[in-house]
Amino acid sequence: MAAPLTLVVMARWPAPGRCKTRLARHTGRLAAAQIQRQLTQHSLEVSGRWSQRHQHKLLMAVDGLGPRGLRRWQGQLQALAPGVQLGPQGGGNLGCRMQRQLQRAFQAGAERVIVIGTDLPALETSDLDAAAEALLRAPLVLGPARDGGYWLIGLNRSGFRRAGSRLMSGIPWGSDQVLQRSLAAAAARQLQAVLLRQQNDLDEPSDLEDWLRCQLPPA
Repeated sequence: MAAPLTLVVMARWPAPGRCKTRLARHTGRLAAAQIQRQLTQHSLEVSGRWSQRHQHKLLMAVDGLGPRGLRRWQGQLQALAPGVQLGPQGGGNLGCRMQRQLQRAFQAGAERVIVIGTDLPALETSDLDAAAEALLRAPLVLGPARDGGYWLIGLNRSGFRRAGSRLMSGIPWGSDQVLQRSLAAAAARQLQAVLLRQQNDLDEPSDLEDWLRCQLPPA
């Protein structure tokens, strides 16, 4: 049997003015929030199908909601991803928040942990298959993003033990150096990294082309 795996989806409550601020300057706050909601639903639906198929644990770490709101939203999302558990991301920069989710998942017994965001209109279950399989033979997996960041990070227990928080510290989050600096940090600790296919996060108005392409029915 494969090692227990936890998939964590990092999400933001899709309220106007509280998400997709760069995109909202072009589309307006309401439209940006609706795009965020649809992206979140897509990521969770794909993650839910995949987690149920393989009997993996699915968590969604949310920014922007208190305990009561989390419980209410969890109930609403059960149709998309039965069994999904919602919890807070906590404070700090993106690295701190991802590190916190990794730590919690490994402490709860996971042997492999994958973390993704919700800005991925082209996400497929095959992407998660590739990441899970990679963690059986390598300690670290990263999904490169077109903007120089990454859309997925995964670690197995060995990799997390060896790297700890050091993969997340000193990274210029939000810049085009995130992937390069993360790979350099991994190499400095002799941590082999497997790279997945490149995808595009949806953060800027120029990214809407990919979003609209994914909304069109297949020819």
